[in-house]
Amino acid sequence: MEMHDYEIIDIQGDYAQLKILDSESENEELFPVALALLPFGSDIGTKLHGLMGMFEIID
Repeated sequence: MEMHDYEIIDIQGDYAQLKILDSESENEELFPVALALLPFGSDIGTKLHGLMGMFEIID
């Protein structure tokens, strides 16, 4: 599994919908991730780096 940059697009209940930012594909698929797995302070518009279960906030 590769590391990617993501942006939180939406939060629905206990899950955030992440969009891959560094993908060259035209695929706009969103990935649901439990909020409990994201760093403290994550919100809509937050950019993250990592892979499923291990994220850090980036500027």
